[in-house]
Amino acid sequence: MKKTIALLVLVILCLFNYIFLDKTDQDPFLITDYSRLHPVKVTRIIQGKEEEQLVQLIKEARDKKLTISIAGQRHSQGGHTYYKDGIVVDMKPYNKVLDFNPAAKTIRVQAGATWKDVQDYLNPYALSVKTMQSQNIFTVGGSISINAHGRDIRNGSLIESVQSFRLLMAKGQIKHVSRTENAELFPLALGGYGLFGIIMDVTLKLTDDELYRMNTTAMKVADYSSYFVQNVLANPDIHMHLARISVTPEQPLTEMYAINYTLDKTAPLTDHNKLKTSESGVIPSKLLFNLNRSFDWAKNTFWDLQKRYFDTQQGKLISRNNAMRSESAFMEYHNAGNNDLLQEYFIPIDQFAPFMDGMRTVLQQHNLNLLNITVRYVNKDQEAVLSYAKEDMFALVCLFNVPLSVQEQIKFKQGIQQVLDKVIQHRGTYYLPYVTYPTLAQFHAAYPRYGEFFSQKDKYDPQHLFMNYFYEEYKGE
Repeated sequence: MKKTIALLVLVILCLFNYIFLDKTDQDPFLITDYSRLHPVKVTRIIQGKEEEQLVQLIKEARDKKLTISIAGQRHSQGGHTYYKDGIVVDMKPYNKVLDFNPAAKTIRVQAGATWKDVQDYLNPYALSVKTMQSQNIFTVGGSISINAHGRDIRNGSLIESVQSFRLLMAKGQIKHVSRTENAELFPLALGGYGLFGIIMDVTLKLTDDELYRMNTTAMKVADYSSYFVQNVLANPDIHMHLARISVTPEQPLTEMYAINYTLDKTAPLTDHNKLKTSESGVIPSKLLFNLNRSFDWAKNTFWDLQKRYFDTQQGKLISRNNAMRSESAFMEYHNAGNNDLLQEYFIPIDQFAPFMDGMRTVLQQHNLNLLNITVRYVNKDQEAVLSYAKEDMFALVCLFNVPLSVQEQIKFKQGIQQVLDKVIQHRGTYYLPYVTYPTLAQFHAAYPRYGEFFSQKDKYDPQHLFMNYFYEEYKGE
């Protein structure tokens, strides 16, 4: 009976918050990002539509001594896409496919195109992107600006998939950037958070769409590293992989299950490659995930249901393009007093179990409301100046439900900084697109090439035309 009443109360609160509290459009120039932590006034929000328009915008901003920030879906959470009294360029309308070469397996798209746009275009040709985030709602320009990664375990972080791009610089000139042309800019702008210019369009290297057979294995957290090395990395037919860790109060960070996507040639791809066009079970999943935010018993229930669901997926055939269209609508959240915020930690394979022990202690000490941990794999890739993959690593994507009041934010920040101490202790790094909870010292420890990054920023943009709060927070002196 108590659970039924709690469910009814949560449903009513969700509807109330959605209808009455999510009013972010009252002032068109008061802007924030997904975190909702740092709203500021900007001068203008301009939709990027034409190349010449953007070139003239650079000239105008330079003449008027205004700053420019670049935005896509604005899912970053640390003020990366706006700055006070500046101009925000919304690149979403700048979204055309400019060139496609199926024989060479390349596609050139404007930066505002979403991964869904790209997938929809490629699917009839039995081609696929190599690397992208699990959800396909993000823009290509935004994803390469944060050097994203995903479920594919053979193609590395996104920078490996980029052949070239065009970059609109602070003086108004457009440079073609590749590993051989204006090569110094390649590892700066990719993973550069919009600080070196506006990425106009991108040429991506593609791969074949394929058919995978899914299988799921349950295990203890302590056994995952050896399982992954011996059973996943060692099997060249496993092309994609992810894992989930239990956050239940009964067994926090001790149980997990892994999902492998193994190449399957027993059936034609065309029998399984019709793209998903909608998400299933959004409303019941959304309600259950809301309970998961508020009640310990709901975390237990949600974990049990996750395991049962993936048991039903054993042996299921799925195309690569569909596997890279992960559901996300059930996690959308509207509440005035708190929010779901991401943090992500990259931990060397051999340090995974001891790090999880340390993280469990910090979570319990600070009573952090952790809702979900998804584990992915990224291989060593230090091409980007701000590279997070210093060695072969597990990426732990952590979703927290966080109060937004000043006092509670201070407490949460202290807890996250202690988690980061554990990350650094175990040779790890953390992902930069999220709220700027890390200290300057932690940033320096995780990203030792920070000095090179900021000195090159001064070289290419000495007036700091391109500006955001990530730069302001970590530039230091």
